[in-house]
Amino acid sequence: MSLELVGRAAGHASRLALDTPEGTFTYEDLLEASARAASVLLDGRPELGGARVCFLIPSGWDYVVTQWAVWRAGGVAVPMAVSHPPAELAYVLDDAESDAVVAHPSLLDRVEGLAAERGLRLLGTPELGGPPAGAVGPLDLPALPRVQPDRPAMMLYTSGTTGRPKGVVTTHANIQAQVESLVEAWGWREDDRILLHLPLHHVHGIVNVLTCALWSGARCEVLPRFDPVEVWERLATRRLTLYMAVPTIYRRLVEAWEGVDADTRDRWSDGARACRLMVSGSAALPVPTLERWEAITGQRLLERYGMTEIGMGLSNPLHGERRPGHVGRPLPGVEIRLMGDGGAVLEGTGPDGSSEAGEIQVRGPTVFKEYWRRPEATEEAFTEDGWFRTGDRAQVEDGAFRILGRSSVDILKTGGEKVSALEIEDALRSHPSVRDCAVVGVPDEDWGDRVCAAVVLQATSDAADPPPDPQRLRAFLKERLAPYKVPKDVLLVDDLPRNAMGKVTKPAVKELFA
Repeated sequence: MSLELVGRAAGHASRLALDTPEGTFTYEDLLEASARAASVLLDGRPELGGARVCFLIPSGWDYVVTQWAVWRAGGVAVPMAVSHPPAELAYVLDDAESDAVVAHPSLLDRVEGLAAERGLRLLGTPELGGPPAGAVGPLDLPALPRVQPDRPAMMLYTSGTTGRPKGVVTTHANIQAQVESLVEAWGWREDDRILLHLPLHHVHGIVNVLTCALWSGARCEVLPRFDPVEVWERLATRRLTLYMAVPTIYRRLVEAWEGVDADTRDRWSDGARACRLMVSGSAALPVPTLERWEAITGQRLLERYGMTEIGMGLSNPLHGERRPGHVGRPLPGVEIRLMGDGGAVLEGTGPDGSSEAGEIQVRGPTVFKEYWRRPEATEEAFTEDGWFRTGDRAQVEDGAFRILGRSSVDILKTGGEKVSALEIEDALRSHPSVRDCAVVGVPDEDWGDRVCAAVVLQATSDAADPPPDPQRLRAFLKERLAPYKVPKDVLLVDDLPRNAMGKVTKPAVKELFA
């Protein structure tokens, strides 16, 4: 066997691995189909030798087979976002210096012209072999290269807070370390069953859900897209043991629950209670959402902290107290320290201490290899003693980490005072009429950062209780925050700009105040 993940799958050969729009498949099906697809990608070569293979495929069987095929052929998997326009796809193809492009038939026209312009080999997923027909047995599988753990395995493009996205290169050893850490911390087992509807060009869906499930011999149900009613109905079957999503998804599920009759609510809530664990991540979880979800389902969401470059770094405990607004302690195998503004490691960042605010720095086998073709950016991302600079600020309170936000986005400096945008957002969300919000710092000659808030209000038809205007919201905040934290400008909007993971894009919010 060339990869540990493949070897483990062989041990679960007869178990069901995937429920997808294309059908239900076993681990043996996946091994056979990915081996045949890898042979097509190799096209007579002994191995791909780290060549990048970009693929544009919706969530489902074809996606998993293609990803595994690239890995088994010795290539680097570069999943592209199905929601991206042609210009973004072209950027990835060029930056990754792709060897080939694989596309689902429904998306072939999106990349056909791009591949032709660049002289790239273009394959439709049916050309990789399609679903197993039952005619190929273990003895008929093609010989595949032995891929060492330190070889690059995957490249995911960060959303980027400034400039164009960067390709984050992780090795097979990095991915294995990330998976083993989560399997240990969250108690994954082979009888687990998880629902997947997260985008599969982000670490959340790829590693936390899909790869952890397949590593464990568990079963993964794949939805091609998020639909709140469909998710609730899947939960209502009481077959799922795990569920992971982002805060926006949980809010939409709450809204869907509130819009149905009492019998449906009871059935949905009862199904959700059957899960042994529900996780929220990729963005800060508003406390009102956490509390409302717990009231509806009895599930106290487990918050964790991670990013493309490190996988997951911090997590609230599987068993024990999960404190609102906190992301727990370092995961197994992950080293984390806080670095003060003066360049000194902050004291009190151990399991039982508290600390001042500082930058989160991470070290260990889960940390990525490099930014693709950006040696200077890679060097700048690490300290001299090998710690990755996340750019996120946090502090430790009674042994648990509390994320304060990104230094460049969520930590504002106004009138000489440092302010956490997340703190202001939490205060705004405590207003019963506020559905969501985003706080940004807009450049200002007098203040440095002018604190501004974009606010989405709850829908209401009660003429006797009209929605608050910006001044009433500011007055509400003045009762809860220091004067310098109260936004100078409040803008009411229909919705907030977000990326594919549902995370608010703060640069786009800033543009609303231009």
